[in-house]
Amino acid sequence: MAVKNDMTADFLRSAYGGESMAHMRYLIWGEIAEKEGFPNIKRLFNAIAYAEYVHANNHFHELGEMKGGAGVTAGAVFGVGKTADNLQGAIDGELHEVNQMYPVYLEAARFQNEKGAERSFRFALEAEKIHAVLFARAQEQARQGKDMELGTVYVCPVCGYTEAGDVPDVCPVCGAKKENFKTF
Repeated sequence: MAVKNDMTADFLRSAYGGESMAHMRYLIWGEIAEKEGFPNIKRLFNAIAYAEYVHANNHFHELGEMKGGAGVTAGAVFGVGKTADNLQGAIDGELHEVNQMYPVYLEAARFQNEKGAERSFRFALEAEKIHAVLFARAQEQARQGKDMELGTVYVCPVCGYTEAGDVPDVCPVCGAKKENFKTF
């Protein structure tokens, strides 16, 4: 079922655009991290890129059968730099989503009783909080010229929840079983 309210649909399109661009940006920045000798930071970028794909996919599907063109504007960092600088761009983007974008989108979906959009926005919001913390940890190390210590990274394919370390038995955001998590 497609969303019924134009505002929520616009927010889904905007979020889709932002998540899609983050997905590609993180893959590109991961390649740079690898070239600079940070294979674990590359792995982190790749894991979070997958989580961003999950968010984009959720937003896209919530639009349902809505057809038509839409100019999608999403605030994003463009360009490439050293890994520590790219991580700052990632941190800034994640914090924008956590502090400004998703809280507004989520409240609008709630107000308009768009349950699917509300779920999609909530899933993304919870994951982005974790992404900002993980990118900050990586940046601390990159600034010192070191790769980060990083065990297996697990990403929930339903909501994008990301865990570095031990995978929970069930996703704390959506309830998916740990057997379904993608590993990096």
